[in-house]
Amino acid sequence: MKTSNKFTLTRIVLAPVLFLIYFVPEWLQIQDGSFFAVISVCAFIPLLAFAEFTDFLDGFFARRHNEVSDFGKMFDPFADVFLHLSMFTCFVFAGYMPPVLYVLILYREFSQNFLRMVAAKKGTAIAARKGGKLKTVMYVVACFASLIQESLFRTGLADVWHVNMQVFYVVGVCVYIACAVLSYASFIDYLVHFGSVLKEAADEKK
Repeated sequence: MKTSNKFTLTRIVLAPVLFLIYFVPEWLQIQDGSFFAVISVCAFIPLLAFAEFTDFLDGFFARRHNEVSDFGKMFDPFADVFLHLSMFTCFVFAGYMPPVLYVLILYREFSQNFLRMVAAKKGTAIAARKGGKLKTVMYVVACFASLIQESLFRTGLADVWHVNMQVFYVVGVCVYIACAVLSYASFIDYLVHFGSVLKEAADEKK
């Protein structure tokens, strides 16, 4: 496997690992402020940061080693969505992300995946466009915004420092709204540039 694809695969492997690390303290009913609750945060933050950093690494090595391929153009955004939807699921259950925004983003990502599949069938590999990359950056910001809130609770610092968590929640919701808006704006951009492929496939005779 190419080096760039190995970094992409890392995000897919880490997604369920992060999901488990996030929920194990809750499943075991570990109290906030306890040693294991703090450890879960200390493990989660660097792992998520590394997972996000692999998005840069796969592109870097793809260009450096001349490994850019149609497979990589589809594999990279798939890994991004796989990771971020896993994280968003955590934050929906935790109450940081409004379910309606999660569902809207879920619809967008499934629709985008369908567009990529149709385009691939027609011999066109859809690479990430600038709008899609900006959307992904906002997804990353949203993940860490929610992770900050969860970290304050799990470490017990929210109580110790008398933090107004409502402010964090409102800011977090605003970030998720931005995620939803950018996701649909970028999807429209993809439709403008690749909608003809979708139309051509729909008009084909069975």
